[in-house]
Amino acid sequence: MKQAAILTALLASLALPAFADPFRLIVSDAETPLVPNSVMELALQEGYFDRAGVEVEFVRVGQSPMVMAALRSGEGEMANVALETLLQAVASGAQDLRGVMSPNKALPYLIAGRNVGAVTDLTGKRFGIGRVGSVDHLLSLRVLEAAGVDPASLQMVALGQPQARAQAMLAGQIDATTMGIGSFTAIDQDPAVSILIDMGDFYEAAPVLSKLNVVTTETLATRGPEVQAVIEALILAARDFQANPEHWIEAMQKARPDVPPEDLRFLADAFAGSWMVNGGLDLDELTRSQAWLHEGEDFSGLTIAPPEAYADPAPLSAVLDRIGISAAGDAP
Repeated sequence: MKQAAILTALLASLALPAFADPFRLIVSDAETPLVPNSVMELALQEGYFDRAGVEVEFVRVGQSPMVMAALRSGEGEMANVALETLLQAVASGAQDLRGVMSPNKALPYLIAGRNVGAVTDLTGKRFGIGRVGSVDHLLSLRVLEAAGVDPASLQMVALGQPQARAQAMLAGQIDATTMGIGSFTAIDQDPAVSILIDMGDFYEAAPVLSKLNVVTTETLATRGPEVQAVIEALILAARDFQANPEHWIEAMQKARPDVPPEDLRFLADAFAGSWMVNGGLDLDELTRSQAWLHEGEDFSGLTIAPPEAYADPAPLSAVLDRIGISAAGDAP
């Protein structure tokens, strides 16, 4: 028995190369977010990383540009960043960045307003954004235009994260803003608050891949097995939450006891079909999303880089070869 136990421990130790330091995952969320991106924090809380054989530690910073800066300065091995932030880095000369998967490629955005009857009533109103050029700002411009609103007629107010914008709207500092459905559940008790453009219409107007998990080519070369282990853990967690929404609700109750159970149940229903059960990396989607981003001023005059300059599907492909492809969600 003792020899068998020693052999089992030895085999486990050989599953992945031994690293003295944990694999650090850089994120911009201060706490587990109320969106499918929560899969990253919950994969740690619920032991998915442990079962995949990788020790993960979170590094929390501010918005996406700070996440990218932290990755490039060596503060972590993988970062969850906005696609436009990655593309801007590539356009600035970075040749060592590669997107390897997306745990939540299409954020569940909607546009909400307070004391606004309809989206067409927004003309001349104050619209909250994260910052000029942020994901929510760029997507909001596209969605508002599709809804017949001239963005130039709005007063854009930079206020940071969605939670801050939601509270500013409740305080009457802005009239409308883009936010995730999770942020909306925190303010929908106010009868003056309403959804002006829902998630389905938002995504139909702007079917843009929002975020990727990015590593450096050095990390791929030196810690490739851990990169694959992280991808595997996130996919298996996503598959479990897709198949069993109650599992997500129970996990979130531990991670976010401040959120009412009825809100979590509402969100679980809203996220059906949104989990990235095959890793969320589609090179055609990347190409289309990049082409749209290059229509904006931030990319004016810049050459469109080929997907292989900023994405590497090989680690994800290796994981899917090992665990199989799920028919329950995104196409690989």
